[in-house]
Amino acid sequence: MVQARTLPPNAFAAMGTVVSVRAGGSDVVAARATVIAASVFERWDRRCSLYRPDSELSRVARGELALSDACVELRDAYALAVAWRARTGGAFTPHRADGVIDLNGVVKALAIAEAGEAIGATGVDEWGVDAGGDVLVSGLRAGGSPWIVGIADPGDRGAMVASLPLGDARRAIATSGTAERGDHIWSPTDVRDASFVQVSVAAADIVTADVVATAIIAGGEATLDELTACEQVDVLAVRSDGTLLATPRWPRAA
Repeated sequence: MVQARTLPPNAFAAMGTVVSVRAGGSDVVAARATVIAASVFERWDRRCSLYRPDSELSRVARGELALSDACVELRDAYALAVAWRARTGGAFTPHRADGVIDLNGVVKALAIAEAGEAIGATGVDEWGVDAGGDVLVSGLRAGGSPWIVGIADPGDRGAMVASLPLGDARRAIATSGTAERGDHIWSPTDVRDASFVQVSVAAADIVTADVVATAIIAGGEATLDELTACEQVDVLAVRSDGTLLATPRWPRAA
C-alpha cells in the first residue's frame, strides 16, 4: 500500500500506488485534469480494487457477491482479463493460486485510459497520466517537446536503466517486476519463470502494454518471444543478473 505522505499538487493515491497527472501548459489546467483523473480512479477503485475491502471485487472474493451480480464494469474487466489469458497462452491470468480474482492487471490500465479520455474530452490535447510507472500520454508537452519516460533500475531505484520518448504510435509504457512491491506476479502453474526481474513494454495502448509486461515477467523469455511475434510492442527486460534484453525496435539512444 502507499504510505501516508504529502503528495505533489497534481497527484493522488489510488490502487495501492500514486497517480500523477500533467496536462496543458498551466497549473490550472493540470489541477482540473487531476480532479478528473481522481474521479475516474475512485470509481474503478470502488468497484474493482482488492485494495479496498468495501469494493465489489473484494465482496466477490469473500463470497458475499456473485460475479454475475456485480456491476457491468467489473464483469467486463473480468471478461477482458480472461480474453488476455487466452491471448497470452495463459501467462497472464486474473486468478491467483488461491482462486481469488485479481483484476489489477487490467483495471489500473483501464482507469488510466479512461482518465486520459476524460481529460481529452475537456479540450486538452497534451496530457500524461502516470500510475505507478504505467504511463499514457497524448500530444507533445507544452513547448512542443516529446514526453520522456525514465525506467528505474530495479537494483537501484535512484538510477535509471533507460529513458523512452512517447508519442504518435507509441503512447503507452508499462513496467512490471518485483523490485518495487515484492513478488506479486503469479502464473497458472504457480511456478514463475525467474528470467527477468523487470519488464517494460511500450505500445499504442496502455492495456496492451500492462498485460504484456505482466505476462513476460510471469512467462520469461519464451513468452517474450511469443508475444513480440504477434503483438505490436517494444520491450526492455532486465535479467536477474542485471543485464538488459531489448527487442529490435527499442530505441538504442534515448
